[in-house]
Amino acid sequence: MGLLDCSDYMIRRRMFSIGGAFDIYDMNGNQIGHCRQKAFKLKEDIRIFTDETKSTEILTIKAQQVIDFSASYDVVTTSDSKHWGVWQRKGWSSILRDSWKLHTSTGTDLVLEEDSMFMAFLRRFLTNLIPQDFQLKNGDTVVAEFKQHFNPFIFKLDVHILTPDGNNMAPLIAAAAILLSAIEGRQS
Repeated sequence: MGLLDCSDYMIRRRMFSIGGAFDIYDMNGNQIGHCRQKAFKLKEDIRIFTDETKSTEILTIKAQQVIDFSASYDVVTTSDSKHWGVWQRKGWSSILRDSWKLHTSTGTDLVLEEDSMFMAFLRRFLTNLIPQDFQLKNGDTVVAEFKQHFNPFIFKLDVHILTPDGNNMAPLIAAAAILLSAIEGRQS
């Protein structure tokens, strides 16, 4: 079973890597993906592979702008060059509570937000040791959850796809998890 077929998996940041490197495991501990964020690039360029040999690329996540407070990231599956949508970070509202908006290629807009304003406030102004949790919502329906582990040394993020709708958007959810790990995780 590959990354885009899994509804529950964990992303773990590698220690001591130049750029960003992440391993993706299913809930049984089997590696189902590897991610490499290219170092020293003005525009973010993130690639997800089936494993650490990097022989088969699954997904590409590329920034549309060089450096932007409200950066947008295109999500494309490599096998068929299908453009799935664009993740856009909500710059100003993310100061108080991390928030992203997803514009899918089918015209659906979804929101990915940090769990609560109160917890976000605690994380920003008292301690960053409180793990972040995010929910991806389509209106009032929670499509997926992203839960960070408490670990001050290694970033780990659990991903749980909760609806059949979410399974149909597996590349977008995987991209969201990697963006949370690479962009938001950098701030922790």
